[in-house]
Amino acid sequence: MNTHILIPRWIIPIEPQATVLTEHALVLEGQKIKALLPVSQALQQYPDAERRHLPQHALLPGLINLHAHSAMTLLRGYADDLALMTWLNDHIWPAEGKFVSDEFVFDGTQLAIAEMIAGGTTCANDMYFHHGAVARAALGSEFRMMVGCSILEFPTPYASNADEYTRKAIACMDEYKGESLVGFTLAPHAPYTVSDATFSNIVMLADQLNVGIHCHIHETQDEIATSLKDYGVRPLERLARLGLLSNQLIAAHMVHTTTEEIGLLAKYGVNISHNPASNLKLASGLARIAEQVAGGINVGIGTDGAASNNKLDMFAEMRLAALLAKGQSGNPEALPAWQALEMATLNGARALGWQDRIGSLVAGKEADMIAVDLSQVGTQPCYDPVSHLVYAADRNQVSHVWIAGREVYTQGHHASLDHQEVLTRARRWQARMQG
Repeated sequence: MNTHILIPRWIIPIEPQATVLTEHALVLEGQKIKALLPVSQALQQYPDAERRHLPQHALLPGLINLHAHSAMTLLRGYADDLALMTWLNDHIWPAEGKFVSDEFVFDGTQLAIAEMIAGGTTCANDMYFHHGAVARAALGSEFRMMVGCSILEFPTPYASNADEYTRKAIACMDEYKGESLVGFTLAPHAPYTVSDATFSNIVMLADQLNVGIHCHIHETQDEIATSLKDYGVRPLERLARLGLLSNQLIAAHMVHTTTEEIGLLAKYGVNISHNPASNLKLASGLARIAEQVAGGINVGIGTDGAASNNKLDMFAEMRLAALLAKGQSGNPEALPAWQALEMATLNGARALGWQDRIGSLVAGKEADMIAVDLSQVGTQPCYDPVSHLVYAADRNQVSHVWIAGREVYTQGHHASLDHQEVLTRARRWQARMQG
């Protein structure tokens, strides 16, 4: 097994919390991190290892996009500057009904993966249709993906009702069982598109299959008003009664939460995916992130889909999350840089149940990691690399990316996918949709 020694300017392991290591090396052996050691000790213990010097770089865990609709990159800019339900009902759902297919999802997911890898994201928690196409795109690109199997009550070209969506989800999980880079969740779309009976069935299946649940919850005030009208309670209370709240649940958005609801989420160990750019663009509102984090909730960061963001840029999301938390709370100490970085890495891994595998640079974990070149003018001088990664660095400063120990991206070159072919297929879809 080949051993490599990486010698960056800084190592930011995430664990221990708020740690920055200098004069240290990371020893990489196969897919896993072998050790983090002082440089002299690493060279002495592994004299035959291949050495890689990264003299102006920070080495840190790969970023984890906790809420994405990857294939929707092919709908980037398709319908902008609209309210969520208008955007969905009048534009996105009709376009999906006409164009979404196995080929569409494969091509769109690979386009998303190419963008995410180049921007330092090594893992995404997805939610869409044609789950096998998502899994194939991830495996073909050597990208780590949690495939969310969408479940709704109404028909789409993919399935006719909730039972068929569920059957297809289980079949896909069986087909890709044992793949180390791919996992699955059951992904009921939202409280306003899923019935009580279906939610109850999903809770039972998730327990039987030992998989997580991924759902849009409390994204807009309209969602809450509709729930109060139809069910007499807010969505979160309805889901609590149905047994959905647990540490297996990733609640995407959670923009509108009361103090009591924050306590309820913490009590059940629910994970939140905070998607600041999408929440702002769709005017969904400002999530009470500082209070949610202070309340003990595990909060990660997501981009949502490129159709509502419009980019899959976790550096931009980290910065926005930190700034919004300060602005909304009136506390400049809310969500400091180290905490935003933890949200984008280890917290995402915890939400996925993969915290023992990824999310921090710790001996024994799989080597999902990135190197960021901080020598550019916009990140000089550098007094604190963690501060720069959150507040100053750009995703274009990602120079190297490793997933499960394999270097999949180096100085603008993808080793795991054909960048030009990905672009060619995306342009074909644009022509088809505009035709």
